Amino acid sequence: MRHQVVNGKGEDMGVKVLVADDEKEIRNLLRLYLENESFEVVEAGDGPSTLELIRKEKPDLCLLDIMMPGLDGLQVMKRIREESNIPILIISARTADAERILGLNLGADDYIPKPFNPLEVVARVKSQVRRFYDLGSAVTVTAKEELTVKDLTLDTESCVLIKDGETIELTPVEFKMMELFMRSPGKVFTKQQIYEYAWGDDFVVADNNIMVSISKLRTKLDEEDPSRYIKTLRGLGYRMDK
Repeated sequence: MRHQVVNGKGEDMGVKVLVADDEKEIRNLLRLYLENESFEVVEAGDGPSTLELIRKEKPDLCLLDIMMPGLDGLQVMKRIREESNIPILIISARTADAERILGLNLGADDYIPKPFNPLEVVARVKSQVRRFYDLGSAVTVTAKEELTVKDLTLDTESCVLIKDGETIELTPVEFKMMELFMRSPGKVFTKQQIYEYAWGDDFVVADNNIMVSISKLRTKLDEEDPSRYIKTLRGLGYRMDK
């Protein structure tokens, strides 16, 4: 790891963020706020340029608009995910639940609707970078530990989930959610608790993002019976059955 996020801030000038949006005003606004927190910023105004900068600049995180010329953000994200697992935060005027679900299913780590508060964007960038690199660094220093619930085994050293001998691919957010649930099966966790643990942030709870992420995780665990492992308790939160 070439950098460390100190107290949640990119104060060592080592964290590079790619801002991909076809509106120059938005790129300028995000650059202003991100550089004020000592992030290094590179910009792209269309899909092909975004992919080129991903390969050339190797950013630590990408802020990605959906409606861009050349290739739209969803096409760009699919190609990024073929090569990299860096955090991707979608920033889009498309706020319908179907759009959020599609974006998260294609590999986005968070979804921020336009118009946005730039301070919230910076907070989410810090959270994603901190969570991503904390998780990566933990693999090298944490003793091997396996959590088992029913027919699921989570290897916290290799960040791998096994079910009936088969590996289930998890995003960093999904891994953190599974770790939370599997460390305390039967315990009810509120949306706020899940958000703080999985996203590494105590910022405003993004209900839609949590619900979509839980839904996607459930489907990965069991397509035929998505609620088999993680139960919803209306008005309370979620729990994993013992």
